[in-house]
Amino acid sequence: MKVTISDAVKYIGVDDRDIDLFESQYVVPNGVSYNSYLILDEKIAVMDTVDARKTAEWETNLKAELGGRKPDYLVISHLEPDHAGSIACLLSLYPEITLVGNAKTFQMLPQFMAVNPDTQMITVKEGDTLSLGTHTLSFYMAPMVHWPEVMVTYESSEKILFSADGFGKFGALDTDEDWACEARRYYFNIVGKYGMPVQALLKKAAGLDIAVICPLHGPILKEDLGYYVNLYQTWSSYTPENKGVLIAVASIHGNTAKAAKKLEQLLIEKGEEKVVVSDLARDDMAEVIEDAFRYDRMILAASSYDAGVFPCMQDFLHHLKAKAYQKRTVGILENGSWAPSAGKTMKAILETMTNVTLLEPMVTIRSTLKEENMADLEALADAIIAAGK
Repeated sequence: MKVTISDAVKYIGVDDRDIDLFESQYVVPNGVSYNSYLILDEKIAVMDTVDARKTAEWETNLKAELGGRKPDYLVISHLEPDHAGSIACLLSLYPEITLVGNAKTFQMLPQFMAVNPDTQMITVKEGDTLSLGTHTLSFYMAPMVHWPEVMVTYESSEKILFSADGFGKFGALDTDEDWACEARRYYFNIVGKYGMPVQALLKKAAGLDIAVICPLHGPILKEDLGYYVNLYQTWSSYTPENKGVLIAVASIHGNTAKAAKKLEQLLIEKGEEKVVVSDLARDDMAEVIEDAFRYDRMILAASSYDAGVFPCMQDFLHHLKAKAYQKRTVGILENGSWAPSAGKTMKAILETMTNVTLLEPMVTIRSTLKEENMADLEALADAIIAAGK
């Protein structure tokens, strides 16, 4: 797909539609893009490389835009292999190129590749600049967004922010889809734990006059940048994006799922406008995590299992804790045929999270939902609705 940035700033990245799991864990039905850029001036800078899976295609793009010239610099924003996987190739093609990174970049680089001691390097720190001619690069450290060596680069003449993994999304560039959905799933599953570092980076970016954002994944952003920045402000502060209820279900034989569906029905009848029911045993876990952060309330409905909770619910809660789930209200529905244990297990995990409000009553059913459970189910529905007001 042809991507236009400007006469001097060229897109040389590639789409990967062959990949099945990004980072060996995230389903990417529409693939992913590995973005790399070239700034043509008196001096030429390559802005990151791509995953080794697509080195050959990237090399073709690079040479086509260079038109016989040689690049002077490689700016390394992030060393994760999906972006740094073709550095060795670039060095073999242009051994006189100078690598530009920060102290942590060059500390970590030998962990990924053998570095020739003759390789030229420039170590930059916060606010340092590099002139290419009419283009000037300024460097801003972004540690733990989402690795410790990450930095972003601002080009002042064209007001471009090269934002590393910030503002990235799943999906190849030729995919016609809503930006926010896959950007949200990307953010909370990959960057989500690091809200405070993202907030710090947003404060730095607020002091820059930005007209274009060039991330390492997903489309180049040129219009209505406030929309994207505001979403990142919401996500990184762990503020619920929308009013709504996620019902996350872990059901063995279907009876817990039936109880959850009844709860969904009650919520809708009582006026709740947005209710999402997800099957943790079958649905994409990353998407359920996305919804857990998107909405202000959640109900966990799970079967007891081995004196604990059904494993997919345990896994879900483990992921939420790892991603710093907080500032939400949660209700619990448990099922147990002889010794219900799911509720106690889920509550214990939730109590280790920051600023999570647990609702009463906790609903307990024995094997199947019965008329005698309806009063408690009604009470939980009323409590979850009241919590959203």
